[in-house]
Amino acid sequence: MIRIGIVGTSSISERFAEAVGVVDGMVVSRVASRDADRARAFADAIGAPGIAVGLDDLLAAPDVDAVYLASPNSVHAEQISAAVDAGIPTLVEKPAVLSAADWDAALGHARSRGVVLLEAMRTAYDPGLAAVRDLLPRLGAVRRVSLRYEKRSARYDHVLAGEQTNIFDPSLGGSALRDLGVYPLHALVRLFGEPRSIRGARVGIASGTDGLGSALAVYDGFVADVAWSKITDTALPSEIQGEDGSLAIDAIDAPRRLTLTPRGQAPSVIEVDAPGNPMVGEVERLRQAVEGADIVGDQDLTAMTLRLVDEVLAVPLA
Repeated sequence: MIRIGIVGTSSISERFAEAVGVVDGMVVSRVASRDADRARAFADAIGAPGIAVGLDDLLAAPDVDAVYLASPNSVHAEQISAAVDAGIPTLVEKPAVLSAADWDAALGHARSRGVVLLEAMRTAYDPGLAAVRDLLPRLGAVRRVSLRYEKRSARYDHVLAGEQTNIFDPSLGGSALRDLGVYPLHALVRLFGEPRSIRGARVGIASGTDGLGSALAVYDGFVADVAWSKITDTALPSEIQGEDGSLAIDAIDAPRRLTLTPRGQAPSVIEVDAPGNPMVGEVERLRQAVEGADIVGDQDLTAMTLRLVDEVLAVPLA
């Protein structure tokens, strides 16, 4: 049994705990927070037996075999370093760190110590994205890819009211690109590899970070446009266009309904059979990694995605 300690008491930690509960050989043993009362309340809510006050306390606990970091983006790098120094396999919520250089440093540290380090990018392990990949040959030569994740956050109302909130706070590494844009960017490199180039534009909001943006990536023979937003909603699907057909994707972060339209023919709908909790795949991958699976490819995809994020972040806010 792999006993997992969770750092963070947000809703995403709650969903992660639910996912652990349906994966064989995994259990949440402790919850860590700087506030003991908060840790206890959250542990009770998810059925975890133990708590820890702060990361150091968690890493020293005798019943923690791996950790899941769901802390603010800005502290991921230092927390990864501490976990690696303690020899504890680490799953870190996306984005794993704030830059590709930070990832290279964290990965070098982990590999030098022989410690598992994996990003919790649910897109990477979702059966829906695997179904998309399997359908690509039916499209013929791919010419255009349009991937999007645009969903208005309720916390944007706080920004409009003149308040600061973590996911929109640049001092904590918050931004729409890092929170939502990484999903279509990661899906892009998982399906097609790293582009030759990428150019982006971001729209700033009052908190000092981006609320939405777009990017154009160039490949040999086709282009890919990526859109993200935490301040607007869309009803548009993602789409991949080939010379022999097109594929519409209902949600790029967790594809469940795919519409294949061969050129000159009627569309057909493919329903994807997937767990109700989209985080199950990343929990299963953590178990495999701890058991010795080769995760170099996973780590490389994180590096590719972060390089694209770096390129887009380098463009000033509009």
